Parts: sequence; C-alpha cells; structure tokens
Amino acid sequence: MRHPRDIDLPLTVDRTSGVPLGEQLVRQVRDLAARGVLRPGDPLPSSRALAARLGTSRGTVTAAWDVLTGEGYLVADRGATRITPSLHLDPENAPAPTTPPARTTPLPARTTPRRPLPVPPPSQTPPPRATPPARTTTPRRTAPRDPTTPPARPGAARRPRSAAAPPGTPLPSVTTVGAGRVLDLRPGTGPVTALDTPAWRGAWRDAAGATARGETAGASLQEHLSAYLRLSRGIVRAPEDILVTAGVRDGLQLVLRVLGLARRRTLRVAVENPGYPALRRVVEATGHTALPVTVDHHGLDPAALPTGRWGGASRWDVSAAPDVLVLTPGHQYPLGGTMPVSRRAELLAWAREHGAVVIEDDYDSELRHTGQPLPALGALDTARDTVVTLGSFAKVLGSSVGVGHLVAPDPLLPDLLRAREDLGSPVSRVAQDAIARFMDTGEFQRHTARMRRSFRRRRSLVSDALADLPGVVVVPMAGGAHAVVEVPDEDAAVARARERGVLVSGLGEYWTGRARPAGRTRAASSSGGGLVLGLTARDEDLAQGAAVLREVLSGAPVVEAPDAGAPTRDAR
Repeated sequence: MRHPRDIDLPLTVDRTSGVPLGEQLVRQVRDLAARGVLRPGDPLPSSRALAARLGTSRGTVTAAWDVLTGEGYLVADRGATRITPSLHLDPENAPAPTTPPARTTPLPARTTPRRPLPVPPPSQTPPPRATPPARTTTPRRTAPRDPTTPPARPGAARRPRSAAAPPGTPLPSVTTVGAGRVLDLRPGTGPVTALDTPAWRGAWRDAAGATARGETAGASLQEHLSAYLRLSRGIVRAPEDILVTAGVRDGLQLVLRVLGLARRRTLRVAVENPGYPALRRVVEATGHTALPVTVDHHGLDPAALPTGRWGGASRWDVSAAPDVLVLTPGHQYPLGGTMPVSRRAELLAWAREHGAVVIEDDYDSELRHTGQPLPALGALDTARDTVVTLGSFAKVLGSSVGVGHLVAPDPLLPDLLRAREDLGSPVSRVAQDAIARFMDTGEFQRHTARMRRSFRRRRSLVSDALADLPGVVVVPMAGGAHAVVEVPDEDAAVARARERGVLVSGLGEYWTGRARPAGRTRAASSSGGGLVLGLTARDEDLAQGAAVLREVLSGAPVVEAPDAGAPTRDAR
C-alpha cells in the first residue's frame, strides 16, 4: 500500500561510529519522540523510502521499526507506521538534543524527555504579494536584464515535472540553437509555469470560496508549518510563534528592521562570499553594512569573522565583530556545501560570545535528493536565543506563490510580532488558506517528492552531458535546483555559450565585486572559474543546452547565432 505521505524526518546514519545502523535509528527515533519532535500519531517514512535515502538495506530499517514497535513507540496503522497514539512523554523534562547520529553511550529503551528545541518565530516586510495562480503559459524567451544585475537564486520559480524526453533519452547533436531561439539556463530564469494540478486549483478555489463566505479553514497555515518544521527540520515551535512572511527577503527585512531599532545603530551584517546577491542587496537597501566573508566547501568559517580583539601572532583585529550573520548552512549558495555539525556548534558558540544573531536561510531544504539531511541550524539552538530560521515556498511551488515563514529566538519574538502587527501582513488570507489546504491533503508532500526526483534526474542529465571533458567538473551536490560546473575559462565559456544562443551564469557574478580569491573554493581553486546552471528548464531544453555547452567546452567551432540578450533580474 502506498505510504500516505512523503515523510522526511531528520534521521541519519554514521558508518564510522561503530554503532550498528539499526541501533542508530532506534536511538534517534526515541530521542525525537522524547523531545517532542515526533508526537503521538505522527507518521514515519516507509521502510523502503527511508532505506533508499540513507543508503541502507530495507531490512535495517524494518528491524529498527520492529524494535521500536516492541518497545511501544511505534504502531502499524493501515499500512503506515506511526508513533503510538497513546504514547506520552514529557518534553519539558527532555535532555538536550543529540547531534546525529548517536555514537556514545547507548540510550535506554526509554529516554528522559529532552528539553524542547528552540525555534525562532516569523516576521516580514512586503516583498512579492501572493496571488492565486492561474493557468499560465511558459514563455520560451525571457526578457533581457541589465548585465550588472546579479543572478537569481535557483529554484526561485519551479515548474512541475515536465512532459519532456524521458530519462535516458540520448542528448541531441547540436551545432546551434534554432534560429532566433534562446535557451535561458541561468538559475531562476528558466521557463516557469504555476503549479497546475486539480488538487492545487481546488485548494485555491476552496480557499477563495471560504473567505468570501467568512468561513474559517480547519488547520491554519501556521499549524501546518509547525508540524512541517518539527518533522522535517527538527524545530519545535507552537503555531502562534511562527510568522508567515512573503518570502526570505521579506523575513530578512523584518528581522533587520527590528534589530536595527533595538540596537539604535547601523548593523554590521556578515554575508557569504560567494553568496546569494539578493540577500546582500536587502542588507544594503535597509541601510546596514554588508561584510562579505569568504566561504570554503563547508560554508562560512567562524575563524574568518572579525572579532575586534587581539588575534594572536602579533596581529590586532581592529574590525568590530558582526551583529548579524546571514548563512545558508543546509546548502551553501551557490557552491552547494553543507555545514557539518561541528562547525554549526562552533558558529553558535561564536555568535553567543559576540552577541550576534544568526539568520539561517533554509532555502531549499525540501529539495535534498541524495545523502542525509541535517536538522536546521535553528534546531541546535537549544537556548532559543541566537538563530532566526527563514524559509520559503518559492523553491517548490514557484515564485508566484510569495509565501514563506520565519522562526525567531525568544528575545526577538515579541518585537517581531509587534512589528508584523504594525506593518500588516503582506500575504493574503486566501493564499495562506490555499497552501494550508494543499498541505492538509498531503499533496504538498507528494509534489515535493516529485520535485526532488525531477531535479535529481536533471542534475544527472547535465553531469552525463559534460562527462569526460578535460578540465570540466560538475561539482557534486546533495540537492537543490542548480548545478555548478568548473571550467578552465569562465568568461570565455559564458561568452561562447551566449554566441550559441545558450545563457548561463558565471560563478564570478556571485562574488562581491567579482573579487574572487584564488584557491578559496572548490569551484575556483584548480580551475579558471565556474558556470552556474538552473535546473528549472524543460528536460528537452536542458538537454539541448547541455549539448551546446559540451561542444563549447570541448572547443568545437562556434556557429554564429542571434544575440541572446543580457541576464535577467532576480526572480525570487
């Protein structure tokens, strides 16, 4: 029987720990139940789906589920496995959460409940306003943008699985894109259509009708977000503590506004370099100072942050420490690295020592299609005093759905709630109700799973197309809606692809002032730079564009094609 929902719990395994894999799963489920992340009646992933994600045998998972069933934690319910509805654990007395996976003293069959994880609240300021999606037609060509405008983040808008060439279809032999036709493979600028399914249209129709009649929906969007954050990101917060925003940039604006008023001065905001240009522009547009901090393949390194004190080795660090750190720890943008637990703990310690607030942009946690997802950084903030977690539906449902969420530390929450009340919500009640209905039926989870499979297939398509080219490497990533390709000469590759009617972004566009230091990132160390490709285009367009890139990067003669136009603006 098909599992009713696609559950994505923060479960991991560590093959180096010496603890049997099944025992690791048993311990983690006990721990999640003790801390309130898993609650009575919550569904668990199917054994087949979880085994595929963790890279273990299905027998390992079923054996763990059998142990937990025998202990009373789990129960089989019409083909699904759930937390026992009558299970009662007191999360108020739960110990602090363990970092995955457990590798120390074995936990008893029932652990003392852990203290609930701190999770931040929400906030906003008006960015794009959500409007009910209509059936749209994807334009083949996007309007040109000013070349000085930084590239958009991948996944800013998504289309559902395209009806394109099935997986395994041979790449076409392309000498040039059709006359007058341009293939835009830049992140966030590929062809986009609104999510158009009967369930999605029905959710909007029902929400609009209920609002017109003055009726209230069942579970609110905040209630659904509370459950989603708890199960998928390890963040435990009451629905009333979660703010609905109009997206990540909206949430960032609100947090910076509140912090700036509280500290009564211009804030020093550390941003990743390379990083998502739109977030850096939000910092500057709100009147604060952006401090670019170079990242490595694990993300931002706390050792690279200024401290305003003696730095050792006869060096005085005269730069003041940042007030705010804006990070993408789950999937660094654009290089794709994941910040390990050890660095996350170090970063939180640094922030507390210097009185800084960490803003986590959890921008595509839903789209991780390989490897084991870590809990959100906010899940490790057990004191609930440091981390703001921002999220958005734009990556999964498209940029036309301008809805996101914000979870803030306890000290910031009252001011954020007051600011939201004063400014008003930029998200309509109809939009919130429609997404809540979409989540309530399980369609959101199923759609997200389809998106993961689609992007995994498209990433493989790009990797296969560019395989075996000298000096060309498709950087491995665990998920997301973009790909980074190391190339010997970034500028030449971008220009030659453009001459062939294929638009791609250069990795240098994501660095502040294009000042890309050599040897600092995997995609800029041994090569001359990199290309950044969005994976939102239709399969046939992506295949054709990848074939052109192969010819370009292999040194094939360039065939003149019409001007491809300049880059377009951020879609998100």
